[in-house]
Amino acid sequence: MITFPNAKINLGLYITEKRSDGFHNIETVFLPVPKLCDILEIIQKTDQNEDISFTQTGIKIDGDRNSNLCVKAYNLISQRVKLPKVAIHLHKQIPLGAGLGGGSADGTFALKILNQLAEKPLHSNIIAELALVLGSDCPFFLHNTTCFASGQGEIIEPLDLKLIGYHILLVTPGIHVDTGKAYINSNPQPAPFNLRLVETTPIEKWKNLVSNDFEKIVFTQHPQVENIKDELYSMGALYASMSGSGSTVYGLFKNKPIVGEIFEEMFTHLSVL
Repeated sequence: MITFPNAKINLGLYITEKRSDGFHNIETVFLPVPKLCDILEIIQKTDQNEDISFTQTGIKIDGDRNSNLCVKAYNLISQRVKLPKVAIHLHKQIPLGAGLGGGSADGTFALKILNQLAEKPLHSNIIAELALVLGSDCPFFLHNTTCFASGQGEIIEPLDLKLIGYHILLVTPGIHVDTGKAYINSNPQPAPFNLRLVETTPIEKWKNLVSNDFEKIVFTQHPQVENIKDELYSMGALYASMSGSGSTVYGLFKNKPIVGEIFEEMFTHLSVL
């Protein structure tokens, strides 16, 4: 089976509360970016000695294979139901540590495929629980449609927000942001704006209403990320923001933007939503 785990961006992100378990509650809007994706292949391999083999190409992922969310997905499901021996190959195209949810997408798509291969597939409610174990962004990728998310990101409310005809420019400067450390430096407080209202609020007004709490932290540590946001607005973006905990910054445009020289040394991706 071959599938294409896609990226996501956050329209606003508020860190509203530090929980007693050490995690944080958030409010955000997840928006899938279908034209930026990884390639994931999982096949049954009865002739191999080990239960799972894992290979990877494209953007290099550091760390051993057991830390990869695709492998973790196999281990989570195999603890509950019998799985066949499989070979997993991941071709990585979504930048790492960039706030685009690539790792979460890979792990969640792997969960779905592996559950199809299981001797007795698990109920969707259990898969949702396992997705949250993999990561806070993972439950979104089970739905993979625009939604308002709260709690750790697992409480999903679909939104009727369509950006057909708009263009998105993603700029990733190659700065890896440690999400855990970013949360430690955060200052949780009630959301200043109800992000559910983005579906009825004109995009031209988002600049003054919709914000990302991680920007205060990342911009202080990496001023060049803030410079990207400023440049996107100077190019005519109707709305620009950092996605998740960064460091990717995106701009939404009515007309297809022309990428200037300032972005020549950065990863850029242009797609129509």
